[in-house]
Amino acid sequence: MPEMALAIDGGQTGIRAQVLQDDGTASPDVEVLEFRGILTDRPLAGQIADVVARAREAAGHDFRTVSAGLSGLTDGEGLAPALLAATTGYGVHSVHITHDSVSSYLGALGDSPGAVIASGTGAVTLAVGATEVVRIDGWGYIMGDAGSGYWMGRAALDAVMRDFDGRGPATTLTEVVRADFPDLAQAYVELQRDPDRVSRTASYAATVARLAATDEVSRRICDDAARELALAVSTGLRRVGQDRAEAPAVCFLGGVLRGERVRSQLISRLAALWPHLQVREPAATSLQGAALLPFLPADSALAHQVLTARN
Repeated sequence: MPEMALAIDGGQTGIRAQVLQDDGTASPDVEVLEFRGILTDRPLAGQIADVVARAREAAGHDFRTVSAGLSGLTDGEGLAPALLAATTGYGVHSVHITHDSVSSYLGALGDSPGAVIASGTGAVTLAVGATEVVRIDGWGYIMGDAGSGYWMGRAALDAVMRDFDGRGPATTLTEVVRADFPDLAQAYVELQRDPDRVSRTASYAATVARLAATDEVSRRICDDAARELALAVSTGLRRVGQDRAEAPAVCFLGGVLRGERVRSQLISRLAALWPHLQVREPAATSLQGAALLPFLPADSALAHQVLTARN
């Protein structure tokens, strides 16, 4: 039997794992496996080792290599040796771990210069140059994530309460929010008590996008989000030296960037800086990007973002 590997895409919403053949291609014998999401307040090594154990049981054989793109990668350089130690009994001889923004980048643009921006509930940009890699934002809903779904939802709720108070313009968003919170004066209390308040707030981003064609307040929120996202991309490209490229490559990921108004305004702002901008569709998924980690050449800028441990 050829030596097998396991690629993992670990997010806070869910974890996906795929059994690979020794050349990095997906095994035809095992479907993509799904597990509960990462708990960022707990050590990662044990959580990922459990995924490896359960995938090993499903596949019926050991894995020589494990590669993973993980959200909430805060365990530092000790994570790779810890995961290797926890999985050696499963036949693992090498592990390759990176932040999920890197595996998403590899899936989207491969090992080439450019910028990938992902905007869903949160927002993060990864820019890659010839030798430099920089992450812009992704600092969470309290400190950052400008232009994200949460950011847009929070702006929508702010606009509704300004309309309610008479401090701001009337907006169709008020009718939508009032349907969820009939007593708007108590809405903030109910939302603060909701353990899912972040995702609940972010859910209003889709409503903002839908109403942008007819509601001025929603349109302004979309345009403000596009401005923030354009700033993140342009800053990332500048910091890695790709601002001097005639036609830098960019790729958009996440639900916010499937909205017509935000996407078109973002492209317009970036095209004003780079008339020959290349807006590319993602070539592959973040899970497929994680599968590429062991194959990065040593001189790749992205290789320096990968934590590796070997027996």
